[in-house]
Amino acid sequence: MTLEELRRHLDALDQRLLELIAERQATSREIARVKRATGHATRDYARERDVILAVRAGAAQRGVPADAAEAVMRVLIRSSLTTQEQASVAAQGAGSGQRALVIGGAGKIGSWFVQFLSSQGFSVEIADPAGGPGAISDWRSSALDHDFIVVATPLGATDQILRELAGRRPAGVVFDVGSLKSPLRGGLEALRVAGVRVSSLHPMFGPSTELLSGRHVIFIDLGARDALDRARALFAPTMAEQVVMGLEEHDRLIAYVLGLSHAVNIAFFTALARSGEAAPRLLRMSSTTFDAQFDIASEVARESPELYFEIQRLNDYGSESLDALAQAVDHLRSAVQHNDQAGFSALMRQGCEYTQGRRQVTQQRA
Repeated sequence: MTLEELRRHLDALDQRLLELIAERQATSREIARVKRATGHATRDYARERDVILAVRAGAAQRGVPADAAEAVMRVLIRSSLTTQEQASVAAQGAGSGQRALVIGGAGKIGSWFVQFLSSQGFSVEIADPAGGPGAISDWRSSALDHDFIVVATPLGATDQILRELAGRRPAGVVFDVGSLKSPLRGGLEALRVAGVRVSSLHPMFGPSTELLSGRHVIFIDLGARDALDRARALFAPTMAEQVVMGLEEHDRLIAYVLGLSHAVNIAFFTALARSGEAAPRLLRMSSTTFDAQFDIASEVARESPELYFEIQRLNDYGSESLDALAQAVDHLRSAVQHNDQAGFSALMRQGCEYTQGRRQVTQQRA
C-alpha cells in the first residue's frame, strides 16, 4: 500500500472508532436507565477495575502497550460516567414545575448552576448586569417568588446582596456559592434572623466540570434544616460527595485547601519569572516533576487575580496557612544550608506518610 492508501485506511479506522464510541455512549445511557430502575449506584469501582484489568490483558495479547490501552479506557469510562450522571440528573426531574433565580447567572460558576438547574427541569431566570438571553440586569426588579435563589456573584458583592435579600424575605431557599464564608457572615446571619430558608454551598470544582464523581460539594449548616436538606437534594442524583460543616470550620480548612495551594503555585511561578537569565533556558528544559508543577502553576496564573486575592485576603484564617508555608520553607532552607541530611529526610518521610492515604483515594477515583 502507498502512503496515501495507508492514510486513507487510518482515516477509515478512525471513523470506525468514532462509531464504536457513539455506540458505547448510547449503551451507557441505557445502563443509566437500568441502574435507576434497579436501584444500583451510578459508579461501580469494582466493575471499573475488572474492565481495566481485562483491557490490559487484551492489550498484551495484541501487542498494544498496556498503559496506553488503560489510558484510553479510563477516558471512555469517564465519558460513560458523565453520560450516565447527566441522564440520572435529567431523569430525576426534581425541578419540574419549579422556578429558580440565579443572581450572577452570566458568570462562570453562575452559568454552571443555570445549566445544572435547567437539566433538572427548573425554569431558570438570570439576573446579571452582563445580560444574556432573557436575563434581567438587576435582581432587585424581580418579585423573588422563586423556589430557589442562587447568589453566584463575586465575593465582594455577595454579602450586600444577601443583606438586601434578608430585607425582602423571599419564601424560597436562598444559598450562595462563595469559596469563602468569612466575608458573608453578616449577610448569612441577616437571612437567618429574618426567617429566610438559607444555606450556603461551596462547589469544590470549576465551571468547566462535567462529571461530579470524586468531586466535593460543601454545605454550610446555618441552622435552617429544611434549606440544607433541599440544597443537598439538588445534588442527590449526581455522584458528588457531599460534606456538611460549620462556617468557621469551612474557612479554616479552605485556608489550606485553596489558600495554601494557590500560594505555593504563585510563589513557584514568581520565583521562576524573577530568576533572571535562567528563565528563558528553564522553558527549554524538562523533568517530570517540573513539568507537572509548571502545568498546575500555569493554570493558576491564568485565573482571576481579583478572586485569588480575595481568597487570600478575606479569609479570617488565611494568615494561618501562609505562616505554615513560610515556616515550611524556613525548615527546608535551614536543613539544606546547615547540611542537615537527617532533618531533610525527616521532612520527606513526614510528607510521604501524610500524603499516602490521599494518594490511594485519588488513584481510586481516577
